[in-house]
Amino acid sequence: MLNRLGFPSIGEHRRFVAAIVADTVGSGLFMPITLLYFLAMTDLSLVQIGTALSVSALLSMPASFVIGTMVDRFGPRRMMLVGNLLQAAGMAAYIWADSLLAVALWTALLNLGRQSFWGSFGNVVTAISAPGEREVWFGFLQAVRNLGFSVGGVLAGVALQIGTDTAYVSVVVVNAATFVLAFVLLLDVPDHRVAHDEDAPVEGWGVVLRDRAYLRLVVGQFGFVVGMMVLNFALPVYVAETIDLPGWVVGAIFTLNTALVGLGQGLVVRRMTGQVRGRMMGLAQLVFAAGYLMFVAAGFLPVWLAIVVMLAGAAVYTGGELVGGPVFSATAAEAAPAHLRGRYLGLFQLSWGIGGAVTPIAFTWLLAHGQTSLWWVLTVVALASAAYLRTLPRVLPAAALRVTDRAEPVPASD
Repeated sequence: MLNRLGFPSIGEHRRFVAAIVADTVGSGLFMPITLLYFLAMTDLSLVQIGTALSVSALLSMPASFVIGTMVDRFGPRRMMLVGNLLQAAGMAAYIWADSLLAVALWTALLNLGRQSFWGSFGNVVTAISAPGEREVWFGFLQAVRNLGFSVGGVLAGVALQIGTDTAYVSVVVVNAATFVLAFVLLLDVPDHRVAHDEDAPVEGWGVVLRDRAYLRLVVGQFGFVVGMMVLNFALPVYVAETIDLPGWVVGAIFTLNTALVGLGQGLVVRRMTGQVRGRMMGLAQLVFAAGYLMFVAAGFLPVWLAIVVMLAGAAVYTGGELVGGPVFSATAAEAAPAHLRGRYLGLFQLSWGIGGAVTPIAFTWLLAHGQTSLWWVLTVVALASAAYLRTLPRVLPAAALRVTDRAEPVPASD
């Protein structure tokens, strides 16, 4: 049963939803100021910070394979619990991180926790939702996450305005505490582990890696991930450093993004009902591209008008997230066999790991080499991804299904 915003009734899943809220409030507090935090609290340059974040992502990337196996073996809830503890430890250690190596190592630990938590997340959502409702549930939880991010974004804007070391350290402490709270809430969540037939043949990563159609989905997801990383790693620096807008604009952009997703995600999913998933994935990239062009325009305008255009561009950019997020997640979950879903979604999660490795250093390098270079590159990536994703329904049946519909896949020529 859906409410007027297009969201499901959470019923017995309240503690799981509350844990997601706790996790994302803290993350929303720190994400907008990640680069700015290290600029203020260390002697590292912007490029050095970007390098440290990319190195940490590379160090933790292989963990996706291990985590996927552990989710299938031990169940997603246990791995989410482990993820919360690792994230709490990694975040707390940032208080003492003062070198490139320290930032890279502690961020690697934080990434391991994030991979463990979000690598298990899709398994739980798939278990608590029925076919034909997956976009609704993934969209709802994306909205919940973004409402949590919006609260954190407001507090991040306050911290930026204060700008003292104490304000920055407080952000880290609060974020670490929210991971601990999420851990406590998840203790009573049922462990949605898939039963295994002891007589069935043993299957592992070989099956997953030979699934060429699913690999194509992972490649397509990477283009979406690149777009999603813009909010965290490009916009704060572009706004506050490159075009020198007031610091509060960074917090306003995050708050606008998260509020739009929180209030509009269910309505957008409802609007997409009946549309082919693969086409919606491609549309998301086109919407991203429109937002990038607005960010370019803002850099050549007077301050007051640049603020207006940046906020409008952020709203357009958010449309890409609204369209693509639930569809990618639902497709990835339904395209995976239940007994190997941990491994399949671990591979799917790898696209986020690769994006986390590539984008910090790539974005900071491009921002350091021209005001508009980053946005032109991202526009080309978005357009190429849109063209690629429109071909996905031809090879992956789950991508040919219609949004929130249990109908048969549409013909490839449709």
